[in-house]
Amino acid sequence: MEHENTEQSQQDNQSSFIKMKKFKFVMLLFFLVFATAGITTFALAFGDEKAVNVGVTERSEFQKLYEAYDKLNQDYYKELDKEDLVNGAINGMIDSVGDPYSDYMNQEEAKRFDESISSSFEGIGAEIQEKEGYISIVSPIKGSPAEKAGLQPNDTITKVDGKSIQGMSVTDAVLLIRGEKGTKVTLTIQRAGQEKPMDVTITRDEIPIETVYAEMQDNGVAKIQITSFSQNTYKELTEALNEMNEKGMKKLVLDLRQNPGGLLDQAVKISNLFVPEGEVLFQVKDNNGKVEKYVSESGQKVDVPAVVLVDEGSASAAEILSAAVSESNDILLIGTKTFGKGTVQTAETFEDGSNMKFTTAKWLTPEGNWIHEKGIKPDIEVKMPDYAQLPYINPEKELKESDLSDQVKTAEQMLNALDLNPGNVDGYFDEDTTSAVKTFQQENGLKETGTLNGETITKLMTKLREMLQENDPQLNKAIEELNKK
Repeated sequence: MEHENTEQSQQDNQSSFIKMKKFKFVMLLFFLVFATAGITTFALAFGDEKAVNVGVTERSEFQKLYEAYDKLNQDYYKELDKEDLVNGAINGMIDSVGDPYSDYMNQEEAKRFDESISSSFEGIGAEIQEKEGYISIVSPIKGSPAEKAGLQPNDTITKVDGKSIQGMSVTDAVLLIRGEKGTKVTLTIQRAGQEKPMDVTITRDEIPIETVYAEMQDNGVAKIQITSFSQNTYKELTEALNEMNEKGMKKLVLDLRQNPGGLLDQAVKISNLFVPEGEVLFQVKDNNGKVEKYVSESGQKVDVPAVVLVDEGSASAAEILSAAVSESNDILLIGTKTFGKGTVQTAETFEDGSNMKFTTAKWLTPEGNWIHEKGIKPDIEVKMPDYAQLPYINPEKELKESDLSDQVKTAEQMLNALDLNPGNVDGYFDEDTTSAVKTFQQENGLKETGTLNGETITKLMTKLREMLQENDPQLNKAIEELNKK
């Protein structure tokens, strides 16, 4: 986020905006993605420290702010929490910027962020972002409750446990969505192409920060998926590459789909593996128009033919890596257009542990392109099958013969994708639908009731995911292109 994110750093800026408070300029962060459904996430960028003094106490425009603060404290009809007033003032300034990547975190929120960088967390495991007053999914984390529940990039979350979150910041939405392992949260989701919103109930779980998954395909083709960029991703990847080399890797598919971003230093190290020494990895353009280029260094390099898979869930640091390998080493990108996150944030921390982040620069591709809100178009576009976009069916509800609903239509589409012939796909649960459900239940060792609920619905959605993994058109195209080399 979690665009979250990226996908999802320098500190020491003193401001006497509040006379008793001092800023401590921490680090320049590349805000990777938005938030996870449990944490707000950033990607660390550059680590040089330098002091910056900004005297604002003497500026006349702050006099009105001081007067309002004093007046409320003196004359409001009940006692006020002074810290809440300060936090509200900072939040108000940041909200007025109108930037979804600028935000303020109080002490507890900042602490949760710090913990999230290096450890697991408890939540649903989805990167989210705020855009035009709405909270939407950037991508679910691999193996997370959010992925198992069928959440997809660009799903809009309108309510959490029945409470509207329209107009909320990412930080506030995260506090509602995350929670202890084993507890449940119900998200009301509006999906593009679906007329009515749907309620998705998810059981929270521990979300481990494991980010690299490797497996050998046929003919010496290795597939390595990077799900996000955390503190150990580069180490995990080099270990995976060594393992694949020992198994006879001749070609490589690097899978960045559904990768919302992460720590920029990890993305830079990984880009170095694929980009020749001296070639540009990315550029940063500050608010004065100054452009700084970051180039590949010497060291270990991947020396087998490679292609990279991307999709609309590939964001932030994942896009930096994608652009670097594409524009500086002519590695093919296959899949669908990426998310489009092209800005850099600075995070500033107060002495009490709270912090704020705000956009200070753009990042550009090696060739100087700004992909913000545009994304990166793959060299070869390959879409996933229609059934990959089907909405979630709530296992806690029962669908039976004579029912008529959108949920029934979704179930019919799933059964149809599994070649179980449910009859007309029209949302009406008829005899053909009942027969198809019974066939599915028989084939999967379930009680043949002919109704859809609980275990049958869960198994149906699981089978669909498994079929997608076994017949992945984007991966198949990547292997086809590699075999030409």
